[in-house]
Amino acid sequence: MAGHSKWSNIKHRKGAQDKKRGKIFTKLIREITISARIGGGNPESNPRLRKAITNSRSKNMSQNKINRAVKKGTGELEGIIYHEAAYEGFGPFGISVIINVITDNKNRTVADIRHLLSSFDGNLGNVGSVSWNFQKIAYVIISSKNKSKSKIFELAINSGAVDFYEENDLCKIIVKPRALNETMNIFKGNGYDVLSYDLDMVPKTFKKLQNKQAELAIKFLDKLDDNDDVNKIYTNFISPEL
Repeated sequence: MAGHSKWSNIKHRKGAQDKKRGKIFTKLIREITISARIGGGNPESNPRLRKAITNSRSKNMSQNKINRAVKKGTGELEGIIYHEAAYEGFGPFGISVIINVITDNKNRTVADIRHLLSSFDGNLGNVGSVSWNFQKIAYVIISSKNKSKSKIFELAINSGAVDFYEENDLCKIIVKPRALNETMNIFKGNGYDVLSYDLDMVPKTFKKLQNKQAELAIKFLDKLDDNDDVNKIYTNFISPEL
């Protein structure tokens, strides 16, 4: 029985990992598809598509899946038509959330989100009810392995960085959204590996929860992220250890 139990646990863990990987791929494919539909299928002239493809490759998505997603977006292959939407609301204990979705059915998605929020004693808000507390920024993450940290800092300042973080062999450079491409080009031109980059929404003020409240907030955000239609979540919640 012990052997059977161990094998069941292994299968359960593998199943959970495969399910998580599948959800990640679903979200990545939707992002590629809508990026290609909006800006065209050439990543050289479509920065959003280029970023989506880079992110997908970093998750080991096959080139065949990427190509099919692009062609569905451009209409070369038949596929689902996706739309973008953003919702603002409040989760448990008044934490703020901005929820960006990519969906083929807005009515279904907003109903699902409203139900989830209400099940955690939260609610949907009007446009602007939450976003006033968030600032849009961009970031670039580069590898600093075997590189001069002072040189990286100098390049970051020259690119107009508004903040700078380093941890182990990684550096995160925070810039204004309009400076994102220029910052990437500066670092690439100086021989650095740009590992990832993206736009982000950073709260101006935070909501810090403790113990059971923090656990419930984390559970809520996990449930929200489990929804295939949800693309990105921004929140002002921080856990006690931060």
